[in-house]
Amino acid sequence: MQEFTIDVQQQIAASETPGAEFQALPWTRQRVVFFQLPESVQRDVLDDMDRQEVRRFVRRLDPDDATDVVGLLDEDTQGAVLGQLETDRRERIEFLLKFSPDSAAGMMDLGYVTVDKDQGFEEVARLVRRHEARTGRFPTVFVTDGDEVLGELPGHTLALAGHGSAVITEYLRPAPTVRYEQPDSEVIEVFRANPQSKIVVLDEDDSILGVIYADDLLQAIEEEAGQTLYEFTGVDEQESVLDGAFEKVRRRYKWLIINLGTAFLAAATVGLFEDTIAALTLLAIYMPVVAGMGGNAGTQSMAVTVRGIALEQISLRTGRRAIGNEVLAGAVNGVITGVIVAVIATLFNQSPLLGLVIGIAMVLNLVIAGFFGALVPLVLDRLGYDPATSATIFITTATDVLGFFIFLGLAQVVLL
Repeated sequence: MQEFTIDVQQQIAASETPGAEFQALPWTRQRVVFFQLPESVQRDVLDDMDRQEVRRFVRRLDPDDATDVVGLLDEDTQGAVLGQLETDRRERIEFLLKFSPDSAAGMMDLGYVTVDKDQGFEEVARLVRRHEARTGRFPTVFVTDGDEVLGELPGHTLALAGHGSAVITEYLRPAPTVRYEQPDSEVIEVFRANPQSKIVVLDEDDSILGVIYADDLLQAIEEEAGQTLYEFTGVDEQESVLDGAFEKVRRRYKWLIINLGTAFLAAATVGLFEDTIAALTLLAIYMPVVAGMGGNAGTQSMAVTVRGIALEQISLRTGRRAIGNEVLAGAVNGVITGVIVAVIATLFNQSPLLGLVIGIAMVLNLVIAGFFGALVPLVLDRLGYDPATSATIFITTATDVLGFFIFLGLAQVVLL
């Protein structure tokens, strides 16, 4: 089944008529396939469908999924599609469209009912039946005391509806809450701390706006993981494996041009020692070792620092200790790896001085990597830039340029 879905996604993405390709699927497959497509392909599918076809698709979806689809449409098409929906569904979708898709309210569902703590099971069952008759879905039941959310009443407890003496507050399970404007990253942290619970979304006056289910959160967690990977590699988060070649070029070429500029800077540094390299060609063999180890060590320091920034554990003002720890760790790791490469260089090239030069260069470059790997993200964060997307290029430039300068400079002084 998974392979079938993957094949269908690829066919739709590559098709000149993606809307027709999508509509050829049975309805039971359309919803699954659509929400697994990247956003750019989803837009292509909807653009290739006429308004009546879009309306039929939206009518069959739950309000929260329908909101995601309608949010991809242009303003005129939105109005035309919403205007043809039944009043209750239209009002629900219009309500959800008011909120940012990256906020708690943008993730929430309206499939809930609220009951007061003093109400009995018979009244709860009546509200559930009415909601189910209106929406076709069994709701989540939240119990409140005025504006305070006391917890969730599990659905299976409605079997007690015939027992008039049962008190609903005795059967509650905790229901964590978030404010409607909180970003999805904070909602994910709440879910991780309460993995078995549904999350209540509260309005400004602490009244219930909606409920967030685990399925929606798991999708957000997957997107967050993918976005983090994209950020560390400098790839636009909107890019998908299903995008065409020219779309990939459009999204990547600027980043590659910037990297090209830094590569020329490193090349210029190497050019300063052209005579040294010509006299000692063995140096060319070990230059990638020094640069590669520095780049890897810098990326490690950056990853830890960026995570600390994201968790609000560190800032430029409080980062002195963290920078010092990264520098010390770089020095120790530099000694360990420097000794290994020095021994290898000495044995293979019968040159203790060459081993000494590359060993010292390794230590100093890993110290540089630790320093810039911690400092650059903190500075970029202070300046208002996203360190995850922009720090790598500066750190790699520092380790390449300074690493080459130290290694070739020491070789010129010691070996010539």
